[in-house]
Amino acid sequence: MPLFRRPDGDLVRDLPADRRMMQYLMPRRNDAAVYHEQNVDLGRTRPWLRAYNRAHPGRVGTLFGLYLWACGRALHEWPGINRFASGRRLYQRRGAFITFAAKQEMTDEAPFRMIKLEVPREEPFDAWTRRVAAAVGEARGDALRPIDREVALLTRLPGWLLRCVVAAGRWLDAVNLFPLSMIAPDPLFTSMVLSNIGSAGLEDAYHHLHEYGTASAFGMVGRPLKQLVVGRDGTPVVRVGLQVRWTADERIADGLYFRRSLERIREIVEDPERHAGPPAPAGPTGP
Repeated sequence: MPLFRRPDGDLVRDLPADRRMMQYLMPRRNDAAVYHEQNVDLGRTRPWLRAYNRAHPGRVGTLFGLYLWACGRALHEWPGINRFASGRRLYQRRGAFITFAAKQEMTDEAPFRMIKLEVPREEPFDAWTRRVAAAVGEARGDALRPIDREVALLTRLPGWLLRCVVAAGRWLDAVNLFPLSMIAPDPLFTSMVLSNIGSAGLEDAYHHLHEYGTASAFGMVGRPLKQLVVGRDGTPVVRVGLQVRWTADERIADGLYFRRSLERIREIVEDPERHAGPPAPAGPTGP
């Protein structure tokens, strides 16, 4: 029983004995890292996105944005993947959050800006697309956000003092005394982190888990590629697919539960019309 309550999560009290024991056998996230490769068929997805963008001039619906939206839906439908381990205890997160990275500009020297967004339940794809575009625009601007100023300030400290500050932050988090004012803007206190490595022409990578923060799953989203798959009649078929490689903290949920939550993400991305609606708004009805 923890001495203090967390401001961002509720203690999970009904854990089975084996999962409670895992917190002590694997005290760090990378001790409990599991890996999963997901392939998404884009046969219906890309035509839907093209039609969506034709019907919404000035608004860009991207494959990565659609995948983020699907992850947000899965976080609400499969709440077990929205947990985190801290101080050898498991917590159910209050709210669903997704963090992703955006380059300030597409040059080798440009820094990455981490963007953290809360995902409301049942948010329409249109509203999500607008929020992502606004957040990316803000991150790519010249003005420093509060989290950017905080990092810039900390990195001016001498190395020994910065180590002490980080260690103190980890201790406060472990005993549930890290303040919500620090947790709320921090991009690593989030449900999951996704990186669009496909925008850099990559597709084969797994991400490590961060020991700092509470992110329990990291996804690396590749670029669409032609893939040779077996069709329904048993013959080989070439299709365009998307490869996403996940790293997750096994302490939050077992492998079967995590796989089924990822299957839900795949279902949404493969059939966006069913889950996000028609790409174009309905026209006026006749008299």
